[in-house]
Amino acid sequence: LQLVESGGGLVQPGGSLRLLCKAVGFPLDYYAIGWFRQVPGKEREGVSCISTTGEERHYADSVKGRFTISRDNAENMASLQMNSLKPEDTAVYYCAARRDQLCSLMGDPSVDYDDWGQGTQVTVPS
Repeated sequence: LQLVESGGGLVQPGGSLRLLCKAVGFPLDYYAIGWFRQVPGKEREGVSCISTTGEERHYADSVKGRFTISRDNAENMASLQMNSLKPEDTAVYYCAARRDQLCSLMGDPSVDYDDWGQGTQVTVPS
């Protein structure tokens, strides 16, 4: 299983970015998807996740109302639309796949999610 993220970059506060997560070599239909972020020296933080059908979505309190997760199983990809970005959103963002219908941000992501992308850097200067 391979996940490839793209869409990161440098954006001014208040700006927007759209992160993409493309699954290569396997159908994404059977996998819940999560987005996580990590800052050096801190634990990986769950940002958002989406179930296989897209009916269930969860967001961290810190991004509710600003980020939107979606998926397109026909295109074998998921995305994270990030609006009203803040300096505290600066991190490396990872997408991850979980072979389960439902998604979760509550547990240990290294246990709950089976496959991870390489990460994409998002920088919002203060």
